[in-house]
Amino acid sequence: LYPRQVLFANALLRQICLPSREYPSEQINSLYFDTPDLEQHERSSCGDYQKDKVRIRWYGKTEEIKGDQTIFLELKSRRGFASTKQRLKLRVSAENLYPENLGKGIVPRNLLLDTLSGFGYFPHRPLIPVIRISYWRYRYEEMMSGQRISLDCHIHSTMVAPGLGNGEKDLELPGGVIEIKGQVLELPVVLRKTRILETDW
Repeated sequence: LYPRQVLFANALLRQICLPSREYPSEQINSLYFDTPDLEQHERSSCGDYQKDKVRIRWYGKTEEIKGDQTIFLELKSRRGFASTKQRLKLRVSAENLYPENLGKGIVPRNLLLDTLSGFGYFPHRPLIPVIRISYWRYRYEEMMSGQRISLDCHIHSTMVAPGLGNGEKDLELPGGVIEIKGQVLELPVVLRKTRILETDW
């Protein structure tokens, strides 16, 4: 979505969908891991139908995090049109999530690799923490199909790996993204009829 469409899109989703009963809106943060030459990113960028993403995810604003914090070590895999996500829930000190500490990877390296092997994933090259992505997510449910719909906006990125890119800190991607999650590839009927967002699905 272009920046001018975000508020309108959120208002439209409120009219045709129900807010999610759990966590209708919150900030999502992810630290993505990759090889030093960004192999996983290149696979994703090229539209590869066999790819994996390794990340650590947590919720809430960084400045409000105190004490211990729940995180999720996740592996997202895509094979053809099928996607899977495996995750392990962990507790870490809030200090591990401070921006200046993200380059350390949040969890010990052996825990990262042991967890990935438990998921059946064995990276053939070293993985390092590369980039932090954060955004605000609004969650909805389409009433007829039950499909989950999310609107992501205020999308920010910060490079944490030294020597990659230009070391940009807290860049914002204007606009937003609508994501639909379900068991079928077709859009819900109500969304197929709403062409007023003028966006490419």
